[in-house]
Amino acid sequence: MILPVILSGGSGSRLWPVSREHYPKQFLKLNSETLTLLQEAIQRTETIPQCLSPLLVCNEQHRFLVAEQLQQLGVAPFRILLEPEGRNTAPALTLAALAALEIDDELQLLVMPADHVIERVDAFVEAVEQGRALVDGGHLVTFGITPHSPNTGYGYIRKGETLDSGYRVDAFVEKPDRDRAQQYLESGDYLWNSGIFLFSAKQYLSEIAQHAPQILECCDAAFAQRQEDLDFMRIGAKAFADCPSDSIDYAVMEHTRHAAVVPMDPGWNDIGAWDAIHALSSNTKDDAGNATQGDVLLHDVKDSFLRSDSRLIAAVGVQDLIVVETDDAVLVAHRDHVQDTKQIVNILKAQHRSEGHVHKCVYRPWGHYRTMVISDGFQVKEIVVNPGQTLSLQMHYHRAEHWVVVQGTAKVTQGQGHGDSDSGQLKSFLLSEDESTYISLGTVHRLENPGVIPLRLIEVQTGRYLGEDDIVRFNDVYGRVADQTATEGQNA
Repeated sequence: MILPVILSGGSGSRLWPVSREHYPKQFLKLNSETLTLLQEAIQRTETIPQCLSPLLVCNEQHRFLVAEQLQQLGVAPFRILLEPEGRNTAPALTLAALAALEIDDELQLLVMPADHVIERVDAFVEAVEQGRALVDGGHLVTFGITPHSPNTGYGYIRKGETLDSGYRVDAFVEKPDRDRAQQYLESGDYLWNSGIFLFSAKQYLSEIAQHAPQILECCDAAFAQRQEDLDFMRIGAKAFADCPSDSIDYAVMEHTRHAAVVPMDPGWNDIGAWDAIHALSSNTKDDAGNATQGDVLLHDVKDSFLRSDSRLIAAVGVQDLIVVETDDAVLVAHRDHVQDTKQIVNILKAQHRSEGHVHKCVYRPWGHYRTMVISDGFQVKEIVVNPGQTLSLQMHYHRAEHWVVVQGTAKVTQGQGHGDSDSGQLKSFLLSEDESTYISLGTVHRLENPGVIPLRLIEVQTGRYLGEDDIVRFNDVYGRVADQTATEGQNA
């Protein structure tokens, strides 16, 4: 049997401003109008014979996004394994292998990043079947993409001795310059490194023990301290923090004598930057080679990609541009330089600007909120609570809040109590459309949606400090009571 392991820990900084640290590209609909990249990866596993439900690896702050996107598909995961912090792919896969061995020591792990596009799933499934035969013969398999251009953004794999359904790996090669990439393409001996793998969980642990024993030691300790909560598996944070950060390529594949590669050409793209979105839009480009999304007007524009999320973009007399607009940022870049977008993200983070990691619209397990206006001493938000969902019982030290219901019904709890023993001091009441309430500074409160349609309200905050970290939780159905030290944008 195969256990798919979907790695969902990336930040997608080269797809800023749409992809951000707290809502990265795998959760976005970049290749489809109906499915996110993560959901496409999950659905892909359903076409593979003898395949279990997927195990997903993500970080703590994305756990509810992953769970919600699984729920939208009606897929129950094998597990959602939560990393306290990112330590690269080798530790993540070590944890996945340890989890797999608890179920069946003969399981094979099919490792896939959550943010890739594969257009011809049948070709992918065929390659996986070829890989299974190699795994049964004792190999650790990686999948190489047949190159179509001298791409300098990918690592390469040099093919070695021919095997029954693939090749031995002769070498892993770093990203080349343009001339060397052209040589690789012309030789026919090189494949793009896709970052997709297939191997026995048991054999992978044996290899990691041999080539990176400290990773196995730390992951063993962290896994032994695991705690399970519904579909989530939390591991020991301190033990995992001591783990070396390394990729599976460096930790295992470059050292093992059993590395094999299966070539495939399934219409693969890792959506590394905005030029990849432009390339994927070949069916919708106009006669001048332009691809557009959203409200866009063009005149005398060539070979460009323009995307608007919230307002009109008009372009005149330009060529080879990438223009991406969101409600709080606009990216303008030459197509040849979009790989450098991550440098803008680095500058934003160095300047502690929120645009580097959160959108104005921030998603939560209960729904989402959107910042509409922010100024000295006040802030206005639109808050949407999904049917049946509940925010935490909480209070604020530095701000008061005014709530006005514009759609649905709100159940409001407020008072001075902060737990079951104080329930007599907490009063609950309902608010309908056009009704409002005031939550004074220091008042304990909770917001719920008891209805069957989304609850939409306008919140006006007033106070000297309006940061998202001004919150004390007393009770939370999503287990976030301990998250008091979370960073900006994570506490609502």
